[in-house]
Amino acid sequence: MSTSVEPVTAPPRPRSARKGGPLGNRLTARRSLLMLPAFALMAIFMLGPIVYSIYLAFTNKAVRGENAKTVKFVGIDNFLTAFGDDRFWNAVVLTLIFTIVSAVIGQNLLGMVLALLMEKANRLITFIGTSVVILAWILPEVVAGYLLYTFFADQGSLNTLLTSIGLPGQDWLFSAPILAVSFANIWRGTAFTMLIYSAALTSIPKDVYESAEIDGAGAWKRFISITVPLMRTAIATNLMLITLQTLSVFGLIFIMTGGGPSGRSQTLPLYMYEQAFSYGQLGYGTAVALILLAIGAIASLIYLKLLPEEDKR
Repeated sequence: MSTSVEPVTAPPRPRSARKGGPLGNRLTARRSLLMLPAFALMAIFMLGPIVYSIYLAFTNKAVRGENAKTVKFVGIDNFLTAFGDDRFWNAVVLTLIFTIVSAVIGQNLLGMVLALLMEKANRLITFIGTSVVILAWILPEVVAGYLLYTFFADQGSLNTLLTSIGLPGQDWLFSAPILAVSFANIWRGTAFTMLIYSAALTSIPKDVYESAEIDGAGAWKRFISITVPLMRTAIATNLMLITLQTLSVFGLIFIMTGGGPSGRSQTLPLYMYEQAFSYGQLGYGTAVALILLAIGAIASLIYLKLLPEEDKR
């Protein structure tokens, strides 16, 4: 009786783990040479201006006058000057009012309402409504500022409409300038929020709403219990983006009011522009810009806290 012995085959050798991602091998000196132009451009046009701006904020650099000839390091004097200036704090307060009213409240809520309405409307109404809202968004800031200036001016469209129905008109750019520019920013920027929320709404499964409706939940209950929690990431992301964008709005306010009258619509970007270019104090104006950057960073950290833990990884 013969017995057959099966040949013993060696186990397959494990594949060597790829290093360096989808390109295969790790980054070599030859490959890094191809990235040098990109790094050089970033260093020249991004890192360079950032470092130079930080340097200017701690100097007495000026466009004209004695400080234009001799630049001295002044430490934190520019920041102390800002914190002791009533006009600076007026600009900080107006910046917060402008951001909260026009972005956090105005654009956020109106964008959500429009997104919900567009989801329920038919295709024709959705197309028309979306086109009208996006038209305001794609207009250049200078054009949008001029259009809203003519709307709120003493002889503008708003007063013409009010007087036609028997109501008294006002000089809105004089009596309530910060509210006028806030409305202008809402009109111009709501489309961005609407698009973000529209995309988030389409990702919510319809059967979740159907189950809640069968259980007797009304429209408001479904919105609070289903829509808002499932859109938490989109809401926090949108709030962060529109807040950072609104903090840096310059052209819209500059065209409509120029920061006036008497500084009643002068936000931090306009105050910074006035100090750096109208008065020629580049060092002081750059210090104000860094303070504005710090405010934006604090706002971003607050919004990041609203994100679910799984989205932070």
